[in-house]
Amino acid sequence: MSQRIRANSVLPAHREDIELHTADGQTLVGELARPLGRDPVATLVCLHPLPTHGGMMDSHIFRKAAWRLPALAGLAVLRFNTRGTSSVRGTSTGTFSAGADEKYDVAAAIEYAEFEDLPNIWLLGWSFGTDLTLMHGLDPAVRGAVLLSPPLRFSQPAHLAAWAEAGKPLTALVPEFDDYLRPAEAVERFAAVPHAEVIGIPNGKHLWVGHSERILDEIVQRVAPSVPTPLPHEWEGEMTVGDMNAYADRTVAAFADTPVPRPGD
Repeated sequence: MSQRIRANSVLPAHREDIELHTADGQTLVGELARPLGRDPVATLVCLHPLPTHGGMMDSHIFRKAAWRLPALAGLAVLRFNTRGTSSVRGTSTGTFSAGADEKYDVAAAIEYAEFEDLPNIWLLGWSFGTDLTLMHGLDPAVRGAVLLSPPLRFSQPAHLAAWAEAGKPLTALVPEFDDYLRPAEAVERFAAVPHAEVIGIPNGKHLWVGHSERILDEIVQRVAPSVPTPLPHEWEGEMTVGDMNAYADRTVAAFADTPVPRPGD
């Protein structure tokens, strides 16, 4: 009997806790979710929002991607906590460095995906994770990138120029009511990357509450275009329920009075 896929639905996948080891000696905790009984068609390496403002590997879009996309779209989903970041999975060693030393974290995640022979590697950045993608994600192993709510705060014009020169696919999903960068300005800023795709999402906000299904569909359309979308909203077969109480209510609003650190702070 079919069951409705809800926010806390966990579909079948092979899930394993992993550790990433960086070139500067840090150990990052994470998880790799893969399809059961078949090879993945593509791989998402997830770079989470700003940890000083509640971002972590369990930020809800990434959690839902790991819980759903191996079964619904045949994707492998690798998510992890950048240095100094904590979640239910644990705490990564090291200290947040406003995007500087996180270059080692991004490299370690890509290296792990390569070592595991995961195919068709895409970076999926959200907020601060989009800056990490633009700054540190132009690795030969990376096929392209999808950016969620890009603030373009830490990344610089030189990083956009490098993506323009590389020609790798780049899609920015920009909420209509984003806290930092809205669609019209995003079109202007991303004009520096002529092939970049900028998509405004009506009624969207920075945290994408209420827009998970749309965002997951947009991601799958880019990284696995052979997979039909919209993805199913019901599942026939085994399905478990994730413990939503295990995840702290960590939102941008809760950190509204916390200054956003910048490189060199």
